[in-house]
Amino acid sequence: MGCDFFRFKKFTIHQDKCAMKVGTDGVLLGAWTDPRLATKIADIGTGTGLIAIMLAQKSNASVTGIEIDTGAATQAKENMSNTLWKDRLNVIEADIKDYYPHHEAEFDLIVSNPPFFNENTKGYSEKRNIARHTDGLSFGLLVEAVSFILKEDGRFSVIIPATSAQEFISEAIRHKLSLTRKTEVITKLGTPAKRVMMEFCKNTSNNATTECSQLLLSENGNKSQEYINLTSDFYL
Repeated sequence: MGCDFFRFKKFTIHQDKCAMKVGTDGVLLGAWTDPRLATKIADIGTGTGLIAIMLAQKSNASVTGIEIDTGAATQAKENMSNTLWKDRLNVIEADIKDYYPHHEAEFDLIVSNPPFFNENTKGYSEKRNIARHTDGLSFGLLVEAVSFILKEDGRFSVIIPATSAQEFISEAIRHKLSLTRKTEVITKLGTPAKRVMMEFCKNTSNNATTECSQLLLSENGNKSQEYINLTSDFYL
């Protein structure tokens, strides 16, 4: 998925101005997240605008991408403007830590495919490092911002490495977010989960039940049927 554009069934993502290209994580989160009851959605770290566009395709909500990088924000706007849902899509170029204090309880659904690599895995591209590493957007800051701009009973969906799940859940609980849905992403049979997708709800109850599942991506060298079913509205 490293070329200058990626074509989906109903839209095309151009990505020559973005440090982070279209990847499986973003497609999975966009396909997995349920936006049907949402009216106002935020995508924190929107990058190319992929997840925001996917959610606009799946709903009637207005969707705002929040992006710190100028090139990515410009590209997301261009990608959004060439879709059937352009009237419900927009991008705000901002650092989430500067944005969130002025937007309390604004969104009823928030999604994020956040940076998650630590400082030991940094490369030579500063833009790519910002897009990929947690010192640009820590889990703690992300959850704090989400909790502040999320409406009461609003939902938050995220995809992160499975090894970081417990750390992230702890941060979420600290900011009064309850885990309601969790799907472990397994690349192939017999291997540990590589990613985990989680949905949190902002409410005052500590007794929320969590729906748990697994998603297998590959079986016998081919895409699994459940992966095909999940992404069938998007992949060609």
